Amino acid sequence: MPNIKSAMKRVKVNKVKAEANKARKSNLKTMLKKADAAAAANASDKEAAIKLAIKRVDQAAAKGLIHKNKAARKKSQLAKKLNG
Repeated sequence: MPNIKSAMKRVKVNKVKAEANKARKSNLKTMLKKADAAAAANASDKEAAIKLAIKRVDQAAAKGLIHKNKAARKKSQLAKKLNG
C-alpha cells in the first residue's frame, strides 16, 4: 500500500476505472454474442441486434476500451453478417 497521498488516491481511482472498464467490456462481449446468435439463427431482430452491436463497438473504441483497428474489424465482420 502506498504512503503518499496522491499515490493512495491513484490506487482508488484506478480500481474504480478498472471496474467500469470491466463492465463496459463485458457488455460489449454480450452484445457481440447476441448479434452473432441473431445472425446465425436469421432472427427477425437480426438487423437491430447487429446495429446495436456496431454502436457498442464504436463506443468502446471511443472510450479507448478496444483499439480502433479492432473496432473497424469487428464492424466489418458484423456488416458482413448483416448483408451476407
